[in-house]
Amino acid sequence: MDFERAYDVVVAGAGVAGVAAALECARAGLRTALIEKTVLIGGLATTGLVNFYLPLCDGLGHQVIYGIAEELLHLSIKYGPGDVPEGWRHGTPTGPDHGRGWRFSTPFSPASFVLALDEALVDAGVRIWLDTLVCAPVMEGRELVGLEVENKSGRGRLLAATVIDATGDADVAYRAGAACVEADNWLSLWALQTSLARARAAAADPGGASLLDGVRLGGSATGEGHPEGEPKRHGTDGAQVSAFVLEGRRLMRDHYRMRQAAGEETNRRHLFPITPPAMAQFRTTRRIEGIETVRADDADVSLPTAVGVVPDWRRPGPVWEIPYGAIVPQGVQRLLVVGRCISADREAWEVTRVIPPAALAGQVAGVVTTLALRGDRLPADVPVHDIQAALLSKGMPVHRSDIMTF
Repeated sequence: MDFERAYDVVVAGAGVAGVAAALECARAGLRTALIEKTVLIGGLATTGLVNFYLPLCDGLGHQVIYGIAEELLHLSIKYGPGDVPEGWRHGTPTGPDHGRGWRFSTPFSPASFVLALDEALVDAGVRIWLDTLVCAPVMEGRELVGLEVENKSGRGRLLAATVIDATGDADVAYRAGAACVEADNWLSLWALQTSLARARAAAADPGGASLLDGVRLGGSATGEGHPEGEPKRHGTDGAQVSAFVLEGRRLMRDHYRMRQAAGEETNRRHLFPITPPAMAQFRTTRRIEGIETVRADDADVSLPTAVGVVPDWRRPGPVWEIPYGAIVPQGVQRLLVVGRCISADREAWEVTRVIPPAALAGQVAGVVTTLALRGDRLPADVPVHDIQAALLSKGMPVHRSDIMTF
């Protein structure tokens, strides 16, 4: 090995889930390392150009998610355009039916979000390892005690009392031997473009958000618009990942070839792409089988081990409680898993895979890690009531019944 470092906690993956976990741990005084294979913080929200911060509310005027997830929403627009509806800026939602249709969400500039995330992590004292690839788990029996990584300095080991897998694909958990489930994906692509027509219209926009012109191609989360004859693909197979990315860019070429041939207003000088995504935009790839699972049938059900509540971003009304065991993998100790790869099935996986629930899970893992280290326990052995008490003390609901009291 070319180098070795020791930390209290190592977080693999710097998407919003990993950022939230790292911020919570570092602010609690833990020696925290955050590993990211690219040079940009933010994951799909930034590198992946999925530049809409989905709702923190239930669509009926009640805020559901608080804490670092809410902090990150505001950071997403700290250095760029976008805003939340007026009422949510002051804690009182406005709009028809006391908030229905006026959800606590906002578009944002991916580049602006990167700058704000960098700043928050550095200010918190997180040791950030960019351009660093996680290569293998370091195991002692069933305990995960660190990660082998590789970067320009060579191959090294980052050791820790707790590892948090925020890779989005459960890469660490899978390689450490945890039970996992895989899913396939419709071909889709989000990118950013610009045009003279959009620029003219944006000149009258005092906020500038209309300059964020997105291109949405391919299949929706339920498959509408998926190219005929195009297979679904897995995000855990190298060849299929490459095919997914290349076929997505083919969709872009077809899109601009057709638009630019249509006439003066959409020729190549008037309409063109700004940037394609710099990562594969899979929705669901691989998730853990946790000691508990967020069940599709558990919408609006109260769970005794809940450590947070998440709304349905697709429609107003339903909320799911997240049981603590959904971030604890089966078969591996000293490991927590956060983001879109927590243990959630069917419709619940669709609800929990997006930005706000991912950030919530990340902060919960940070709280658990802190309690575990201070109590000299494994994360899985921290009493749930201690976790719940810590989250409530931070102003974060753990049950549906808490929502109305916040």
